[in-house]
Amino acid sequence: MSLIRIFKALGDETRLRIVNLLRIENLCVCEIEAILQSSQSNVSRHLAKLRDADIIYSEKKSQWVYYGINRELVSKYSFIKALLDDDLAKHPQYQKELAKLKVYREQNNEC
Repeated sequence: MSLIRIFKALGDETRLRIVNLLRIENLCVCEIEAILQSSQSNVSRHLAKLRDADIIYSEKKSQWVYYGINRELVSKYSFIKALLDDDLAKHPQYQKELAKLKVYREQNNEC
C-alpha cells in the first residue's frame, strides 16, 4: 500500500470525519449520511477513496454495506493510530459528531 495514497485519503476533512465515526464502530452509509448531514453519493465517494487506500473495509450484511476501520493498517502505521486515538478523539467537532452518533443510535436501530 502506498503511503502517498493513505496521506491523500486522510487529507480531506469529510474523510477524517468518516474515519472518526468508524473508529468507534462499523456503520452503514445511511448512518454516516445522517450524522454528517451529507448526501449518499457524497458519502459513498469518500468511502470509496478510504477503501481504495485500504484505511477502511466494507462488509455486506443483507441489503446493507457496513464499513469499518482496517485495524491491520492501523497497527502497521503508528501515525494512523495516533491520529485516531489522540488527535481525532480530542477535537471538539469530532467529539460532537460522536455524541450525535450516540443519540442517533439510541433513536434508530437500523437504516
